Amino acid sequence: MAEKGSEWVVMATGRSPTNIAVIKYWGKRDEDLILPINDSISLTLDPLHLSATTAAAVSPAFSRDRMWLNGKEIPLSSERYQKCLREIRKRANEVSDEKKGIKIKKEDWENLHVHISSYNNFPTAAGLASSAAGFACLVFTLAKLMNVKEDLGQISSIARQGSGSACRSLFGGFVKWTMGNNADGSDSLAIQLADEAHWTDLVVIIAVVSSKQKETSSTSGMRETVQTSALIKHRAETVVPARVLKMEEAIANRDFTSFAKLACADSNQFHAVCLDTSPPIFYMNDTSHRIINLVEKWNHSEGTPQVAYTFDAGPNAVLISPNRKTAALLMQRLLYQFPPNQETDLTSFVVGDKSILQDAGVTSMKDIENLEPPPEIKDKVPHQRFTGDVSYFICTRVGSGPRVITDETLALLDPVTGLPK
Repeated sequence: MAEKGSEWVVMATGRSPTNIAVIKYWGKRDEDLILPINDSISLTLDPLHLSATTAAAVSPAFSRDRMWLNGKEIPLSSERYQKCLREIRKRANEVSDEKKGIKIKKEDWENLHVHISSYNNFPTAAGLASSAAGFACLVFTLAKLMNVKEDLGQISSIARQGSGSACRSLFGGFVKWTMGNNADGSDSLAIQLADEAHWTDLVVIIAVVSSKQKETSSTSGMRETVQTSALIKHRAETVVPARVLKMEEAIANRDFTSFAKLACADSNQFHAVCLDTSPPIFYMNDTSHRIINLVEKWNHSEGTPQVAYTFDAGPNAVLISPNRKTAALLMQRLLYQFPPNQETDLTSFVVGDKSILQDAGVTSMKDIENLEPPPEIKDKVPHQRFTGDVSYFICTRVGSGPRVITDETLALLDPVTGLPK
């Protein structure tokens, strides 16, 4: 290692996507190791639109481990953070930087401290899997900084110990988290079912109903469900194993009809299990239910699923369309039923892939006012519009897994001081 008194900082920056489960993880068989009671399947969302960026730096000048989230320093005392740091440090290897004359030996890592800065480009703790992106990015970036040699599957089992669904954000495309059988959790990890190039037609629209932090965290909600719900055992042991097999087949065959039916059914059952908890847990709200009704009426009128919906532990709707044309028709329906307030800027009301607005024939607030009610509700009066009930929409797609960011201008830590910029 370079001499203790010398001033040097070694840094790595990574970006990890979030993921949305279409077969839900809900309930742990081991709280400490975060081992689930069932398998789950997710799709990874485009990191351009929904991701965490993390910079991790090491220096002999650092007196302790420190972390900043979205610009604010947070304590690293939580056992979840400590486990991730401990497990990565155990696997650290020699790191050399010939230009700076730095050589960190394997045994040095136990005595060196790190600074970590992380930023989410979407709301934290609002049911959009921010902790999944955050812990996946933390573990991925620390593994790069410390030259960890294990493959992404093994690294996913470390991310799992920070936040269960984080293990699924170590891969792009379609991902399965296998619950595993080993008591130590060594076989509870993520595997990629198909990469992001497998099914490129899918379009994902997220209705952000609320970006507020949810009242019941996923951690406490799961614990209460496992302790009190009579339905959860049947779901985990009987329903989910059959659904996982069918969902794997639907993804492999790009069978949207089966995919949509399974995703909607599993989302509804997950929330039914939350209602079966004592006291009951309400993650969805009236706007969530109206979005479900909108999709169900459309699907029913066409006789085949046009759109799949899924809700994680929050009120925000994730809506998946089989192609661009259907996504544009969905966008029209959403803007008709949930128009923005008059003072809203349309470019901040639909974010991500904004070209969906052109596809939907909407370029101004006047276009939204002039939208006709969709055929499936046209003859049913009165037509109610719920202005301002959706905060904004994110249009995105299935995306890639974590990436190293080499552009130093995008780093969140100063390369000289190792402190937030």
